[in-house]
Amino acid sequence: MCPPCADEWSFPSPTELTVSTVCPSSPIEPQHHEAQICMWKYLDVHSMDLINQTRTIEEMRGVLAEVLQLDGGAQGGRAAILLDLYTHALWFGREQGFTPEQASALFSILHDTHQACTGGAWPAPNPCPVPAETPLPNLDECHSYFRRLLLCHCVRHPPFSIDLFSPWQAAAVEDYVQNTYFHHFKLYKFAFTPQVRLDLTLRYVGLPQPVPTPGEVGQAGEGALTPELQQEPEEETSPPAPPESPRAPLRTYIKEELGRALGAARQDLLEQMRGSEQRLGARLAQLEQGPGPHPRGRKK
Repeated sequence: MCPPCADEWSFPSPTELTVSTVCPSSPIEPQHHEAQICMWKYLDVHSMDLINQTRTIEEMRGVLAEVLQLDGGAQGGRAAILLDLYTHALWFGREQGFTPEQASALFSILHDTHQACTGGAWPAPNPCPVPAETPLPNLDECHSYFRRLLLCHCVRHPPFSIDLFSPWQAAAVEDYVQNTYFHHFKLYKFAFTPQVRLDLTLRYVGLPQPVPTPGEVGQAGEGALTPELQQEPEEETSPPAPPESPRAPLRTYIKEELGRALGAARQDLLEQMRGSEQRLGARLAQLEQGPGPHPRGRKK
């Protein structure tokens, strides 16, 4: 088991602040990893014989889960992700005609690259959540480490490297890992990076403790109500009327004066409109009658 790393800070009055968080006990900055020969590092001869006896990819997945002690259903989504990653890598090796030594080395290279990305100790009978080595981006470091691991199995230079893969096999492995693992590098990084949980509690010294609401009491007691809550609520009484403001008479007087002024202005406007209508009606009547007859002039 990996015990969680919890830190707590307490500040004195007037305000007491308590912060508790869970953080991985691993370094923050990306680390440099030395590449070494990793043939038969995780999958030995017996394990490879069991894997080579499988005929379908589902059978290989089941055998690999037993060998690595990974159960995708019981241990969560991370174990299922690892099973898919390793199963398809070994199936790729079978399609390429790799020997058991080459398949074991391919598995170890991919696994060590994944460990450089996510960190953590594995395998274990009951693996705990695998903490990320660093939450910061380390794609360049992981890709460089993968190429160094692959190079350790392509050049005959004992005890530092061996010629396990031919040049075209090494190119095929690099293309496969590049198009699968590194193409989804951020997804693997997100899936295997634990989320940091921050619990913040504020306690103010000198202030009364908040009284829990009936809803909170019901949730805390799993639905059990206290005798006080079981009593029927008292009849609601109307709140007392607020005291009259000393400016209330002044406001009333202003409203009355404004009402009188507005009424007088409205009356004057109506009278002006009536006078305008009467003058307009008289003018229209004159126009309808037309001009009168002109008197005849005398002839000389």
